[in-house]
Amino acid sequence: MTIKEIRSENTLTVFLDGRLDTLSAPELDKFLEKNCPAVDTLILDLTDLEYISSTGLRVILKAQKALEDRGGVLIRNPNRIVTEVFSVTGFDSILRIE
Repeated sequence: MTIKEIRSENTLTVFLDGRLDTLSAPELDKFLEKNCPAVDTLILDLTDLEYISSTGLRVILKAQKALEDRGGVLIRNPNRIVTEVFSVTGFDSILRIE
């Protein structure tokens, strides 16, 4: 998985490319732990994310909990497979998804 970022004032936009799974989730978790305290809103652009596992979902949930008193997490452009995972797991009721 590749992580790219763009910062704008109190917003961090993260572009994920590849698979967010057991192997790559710790990398994203460390990245978010380092960068989320400095922002109010986290935008995860999943245009190029092919797959997400339960481990990846836990990382996103952790970020949502860390930012829920501020701007929270916004999910952008998930593909059909990732959208189905959010739906089946109930994450679509926890996260804002565009």
